[in-house]
Formats: sequence, structure tokens, C-alpha cells
Amino acid sequence: MTRITKLFISFVVLVSSTGLVFGQKEFYNNNKFKQLDEELPTPNVYRTGSGAPGHEYWQQKADYVIEASIDEKLHRLTGAETVTYYNNSPDVLTYLWIQLDQNMRATDSDTYKIRQNKVGKSVNINQLAGIDGFPEYDGGHKIQKVTDASGNPIKYTINKTMMRLDLPQALNPGEKVTFNIDWYYNINDRLLMGGRGGYETFAEDGNTIYTITQWFPRMAVYDDFNGWQHKQFLGNGEFALTFGDYDVKITVPSDHIVASTGELQNPDEILTEEQKKRFEESKTADKPVVIVSQKEAEKKEKTVESGTKTWHYKAKNVRDFAFGSSRKFIWDAMGVDINGKTVMAMSYYPKEANPLYGQYSTEAVAHTLEVYSKYTIDYPYPVAISVEASNGMEYPMICFNYGRPEKDGTYSPRIKYGMISVIIHEVGHNFFPMIINSDERQWTWMDEGLNTFCQYLAEQEWEVGYPSRRGPAENIVNYMKGEKNNITPIMTNSESIKQFGNNAYGKPATALNILRETIMGRELFDYAFKEYAERWAFKHPKPADFYRTMEDASGVDLDWFWRGWFYTTEAVDISIEDVTFVELDTQDPKVEEAKRKAKRDAQPKDITTIHNEEINLSRRVDRKPELKDFYNSYDELDANYEDYEKYKKYQSSLNKNDKAWIASNKHLYEVKFKNVGGLVMPIIVELQYEDGTSEKKYIPAEIWKKDDIVVSKVFVCDKPVVQFVLDPNRETADIDTENNYFPRQNQMSRFQLYKSGANQPRSYDSGRLNPMQKAKKKK
Repeated sequence: MTRITKLFISFVVLVSSTGLVFGQKEFYNNNKFKQLDEELPTPNVYRTGSGAPGHEYWQQKADYVIEASIDEKLHRLTGAETVTYYNNSPDVLTYLWIQLDQNMRATDSDTYKIRQNKVGKSVNINQLAGIDGFPEYDGGHKIQKVTDASGNPIKYTINKTMMRLDLPQALNPGEKVTFNIDWYYNINDRLLMGGRGGYETFAEDGNTIYTITQWFPRMAVYDDFNGWQHKQFLGNGEFALTFGDYDVKITVPSDHIVASTGELQNPDEILTEEQKKRFEESKTADKPVVIVSQKEAEKKEKTVESGTKTWHYKAKNVRDFAFGSSRKFIWDAMGVDINGKTVMAMSYYPKEANPLYGQYSTEAVAHTLEVYSKYTIDYPYPVAISVEASNGMEYPMICFNYGRPEKDGTYSPRIKYGMISVIIHEVGHNFFPMIINSDERQWTWMDEGLNTFCQYLAEQEWEVGYPSRRGPAENIVNYMKGEKNNITPIMTNSESIKQFGNNAYGKPATALNILRETIMGRELFDYAFKEYAERWAFKHPKPADFYRTMEDASGVDLDWFWRGWFYTTEAVDISIEDVTFVELDTQDPKVEEAKRKAKRDAQPKDITTIHNEEINLSRRVDRKPELKDFYNSYDELDANYEDYEKYKKYQSSLNKNDKAWIASNKHLYEVKFKNVGGLVMPIIVELQYEDGTSEKKYIPAEIWKKDDIVVSKVFVCDKPVVQFVLDPNRETADIDTENNYFPRQNQMSRFQLYKSGANQPRSYDSGRLNPMQKAKKKK
């Protein structure tokens, strides 16, 4: 028989730091850790429970042959396309759905009808025109004819921004159909009307930059999840598109330069010998090489040519096609090595964007390709282009961005870093959603949120202290603690989102950064995130595919995280409610006697005793000592014979390990944490010790499994703790830091005194001069 000796150690509660009493409460659980099984679709042969495409996964394909021309006088695009649609589904299709996104700008557009308006004390004519849907502008796709491969008419029905083609014969699985559409539309004035594409005319020289987007009738997606994705395009929800090959000829004024999705097929007809030579040099250059110089562009601005040229581009396995055209374009390029493959990073921009664009744009393109390729997949396309067009929008291989300095060439840090960030962001969209092809019409966060997260990674690899707007947890705090009726869950349809930027960009990007830095760790997160990108490259992922892959590849149960961050509007607010110092009862009569007396002596004196001592009050027993007896010298806190006998028995019961633990003089603290905000998260607490050192403790979020309101944790320390601090590095987006300290710390605010009038303090960022201009004036 083996004798088991158990150590029972008594503790004495010495200090209750707040006086807060937690009485008996009925236990309940909000089920924060309930699995997402009920919210996610059932796995099947198309999409597996692991988050990977199933063994019978399929997707459609659409190939386009397009001829388009721009009339610069009318600002009109005219086009004719031949579409070959491949039915790779197991379903028989009797009709096809096609997107007519320009119909968002038609005079009877629902976009204008459902838009809420307010008129302030002053309003200009352009604002009134916008309220009324710009009635002078005849927008929308003008469909001229729809025919089959033989030229026979095909019946079609236009429903706002969608067009249904009724097929003469059913399209069976494995079959393809070819049809033709002729159309035109009036290009919108983008600076007046807004929008992703359009034209901008420069008042100083009368020339125009065209950014041509959502310009041709495009196939809607038909997939295993939705059937046809034909939600109307109202403006916010972007695009669900089908992959295919493009053969596009673009006819423009002969002195225009065209930047486009794809690779140029006819450089000998379009470019000069010098331009072709420069382009070849750029392929192996370590910095951007100018193909079309500013001097050359300025010359064309002054001598507008007559006639036209046709630029011929081809692109394989892309989901969309866009281009920019202008005689104002400066063009530079350099090759980027992506794991042994040369990708051309290029920029097109007017002189108004120099010197800022010439210095940074192509470098930012190259940087984005390198960083994103590291975290997702190797960039697969031959080119990546940034076009300065005073906006921000993305398409396969090409994007349109802003970044114009002042006329004197100076610029503020806001313009510089804003430009670099928007280029990173829009080039990054090549990966999300141009390659990892999520449904933007339904889930904006799947492209904007994931891309903003990767943008943050790229920004941090640009320079130390890069001023990232989104990504760090503390940057989302103000949004998270806002009024709940002004916040929507991330899992909200694109057209129903409130605070679009915070919800679709900032919050999901922050959530992923918290996953990476705090919950999963970089190694597990990066592996799982890359696995998601590789699994779903050139496919159509849904939210469940992302959630499941991140868990499957990391071995981390994250359902609680997706539920809290993506399905609710709860915020992170964990409070240290109470700290109790628990001291070991050594049971040594001498030691405990001293402690008891020290505690008694530390108690504050009552006011009567204080006043009696002040007057040195005379007492009878002091005047007549004969009145004193045993109890006048007796102290009830003194150790007695029984205490010593009990201690001897206790000592004899202890083994070597017991005695060593007692001798270690550990300090025990029982800490109660309260989940005030509702969103469960890991508890990160810093223990600041009496000797000036500190230590961080990471407690997984699963501590809230049994009770998601109040939990307690005992910390066993080698030295006294003087301060407990929750989330010391602001990792969790905790919205209230005042309750993160125990003992509580005073929160300091500052104020200024000033006189009215001229002595009133002025903001340093007045907007009158940027820092570069101020520095010049000093000289």
C-alpha cells in the first residue's frame, strides 16, 4: 500500500481592494462559444467541411472578344462584343443573366431613388443635380442589338442593372453558347457625378483622362451557392464576376496612351522605336524607367492630333477588364522578380501628379506584389499598373489611384502616405477579389477587409513608423464603442452596411490582425491564411470557406471569434473588478502573532481616541495601579500553548516539498475580471512588481466558456504586485481603458488658457502650408 500525503494549506484573506462584494448570482451563459454549424451552410461535394473546394467543385467561364472606341468630343464609348459562355455546371440553363452596371446612372435608376437626401442652409447647383440624378446626363447602357453566333436576334429583358437573355435552346451541362451584343453609353463626368470610372477634363489645357470601368455588358456569376447572383447594382455592392479570356481592341485618338488590363499585342503599330527600347530596358532595371516622358506628354497636350489608333490587348483567366486613355499620360515601368518570373510594374500619370507619382507609384506597385505574394500566392499576371486618376478603384492588372502634389511640387505627409496606401490597397485588390474571387455584391468584407489587412502588412514593410490608418487594434476603438443603432455586423449585405469604411474595411482588417498577433500567433495564422489563398485562387469562395480553412489549417477553434467579431456588434471591454491579496497562513505562532498585531496596529484610530491622545487624557487605572490585573496586560492576539502544540503537529505532517513551497514565500492574488462589452476575448494582463519589473500573462478566451460575464484567476507570484494592467499594448481594441487598471489610475486630460481674439490658439495643421512649404520659407 502506498501512503499518499496531501498538503492542505490555509490561507488568510488580508486585503479586499475595493469593498466590492460579489454575492450569489444565477449562472447563465450567452453561448458565446456555440459552434457556427447552424449559421454556415452544410458541407457538400462542392464545398467541404475543411473549407476546401470539393471534389465536384465547378465554375462557369466566359470569354470575350470586344471592339470599343471612344469619341472624345461626345465623351461616348461605343462597343461590340462576342461572348462565349461555358456551362460547366451540372444544371440545364434556359436563360443567362448579364450585368449592365452603367444602368445605375440611367435617369430612372433606383440608386437615385433610394438615396436619402438633406438640404442644408446652402447648396450648389451640382449638389441639387446629384439629388435629382443629374437629369441633363443621359446615362445607362444603350443596347443596340443582341444576336446569336449566326446573327439571329435573341430575346432579352432588361431589369434595371440586369439583363436576361432567353436562350433559343437550353444550354446543357458541358455545352457552350456564343452571342453578340452591340451597345454604347455616354461616359460620365467623374469629378461632377462621382463613380468608379468616367472622365476628367483639365481646365488648364482642355485635355481629358478617361478611366473606363464597368463599361461592357458582363456575365453574372452562376454558382453552386446562389444559382444566379443577380442582385441589382445600387452603388456600394461591387461585383460578382466570371473568369475568362479577353481579346480587346480599343480605338482612341491617335495621340492617346492606353493603359489596360492584359498585354499589348501590337507594340510595333503603337509605340515609337525609342519607347519600345525604353520598355525593354525597364524589364531588368532596378528602378523605374520612363517610357513616355513628361516633356513628351506636355508636347502632345499642346498639339492635339487628328485621327485614331487601335490598341490591342489580350488577357487570360481574368474576371474583368478596364483601361485608361489620355494624351496626358507619362508612363514608367520596371520589372519585378516574383520567384523567378518577371512581372512588369507600371504607372501612368499626368504631369499634375509629378514629382510624387514618378518617385513612388511604380515602387509601391512592386512592393505590393512582393509582400502580397509572400502572404498569399505568387502574383500570376504579367503586369500590374497604377494609373493616377484622382480616385481609388481596382481591376485585374490595373487600378486607378490619387496622388497629386501642390503646383509647386510640395506635398503634405497626408498626401504622400495616402497615395502610397491607396496604391498598395488597389494593387492588392489583384489578389482579393481579382484572383481569390469572392462575391463583392454580397460580402464587401471578403475583398475589402482581407485586402486592407494585407495592405497593413505591406505598409509596415515599407518603413518604420508608417502611419497606417487601419489594422492596429486601437484605431477601431471609436467605431466599436459607437451607438449600436449606427453599427452593423460585418456579416451584412454590402448595400445595407452602415459606416461602410469602418465596417467593411477597418473592423475585419483589425480582427485579422488581432487573430495574427494575439490569438493564433503569426506562424499558425500565416500558414492558414496562405492556405486559404492557394485553395481559392481563381475560384469563388464564400465566408464559410474562409472560416473553415483558417480553422482547418491551424488547428484552432475560432467559431467564438467569428461569431463575436463578424456576426455581432458587441465591443471588447474587460474590466478588472476586484483584486484580493491572499497570504499564506504559516500556522507558526510567532510569525502569525506578529502579522495579526501588525494588521491591528495598521487600523485607523477612531476620532475619540485621537482626541484623547491629543489632550493626554488621565485614566484611573494609571493613577491607581492597584486596580490592574491579568487582563490589563493580556493581549488576545498573543500565541498560546495550544497554538504551539497545533503547530508542532502540523510541522510533523509536512514533507520536504511542502516545506520548500512554504519557504518560497509566494504571493497570491485572486483577480476578478468582468466582461462589460460582451465580446469575449483573451485576457492579457501585465503584473507590475514592487521592484520595478513586470510580466505579461496571456489567458486564452476559452476562460469565458463556463461564464462569459465574470471569471476569476489566481496569480502565484514570487514578489509583490503593485499594479495590474489589462491589455497593456492595446492588442484587443478594448473600448474603455479606465477599468483596465487595478488599483485604478486617474485619467489625465489637458486644457489651455487663452484670451479671446488674436491670442486664441491656432491649429498647427491649418491647411495653409504643408510642412515642405514651411521648411522652404524658413530657408
